[in-house]
Amino acid sequence: MKKTLIIEGMSCQHCANHVTEALKGIPGVESVKVDLASMSAEVELNRQVSEAEFKSVIDEAGYELVKVEG
Repeated sequence: MKKTLIIEGMSCQHCANHVTEALKGIPGVESVKVDLASMSAEVELNRQVSEAEFKSVIDEAGYELVKVEG
């Protein structure tokens, strides 16, 4: 299954890499593709991941989860 996360606070490739690595640490996340232009991350999952799990990891990385779509 696929989810799109809208994330605020990313401004450079380092930010995108930091968010990618943080999201890859969540059990069930198979792949992550961050798009700085749209301030989003497309996440491919093999299990259900709650919005709270995404929010916790993104907050800890120093960014803000605005919305989860999909």
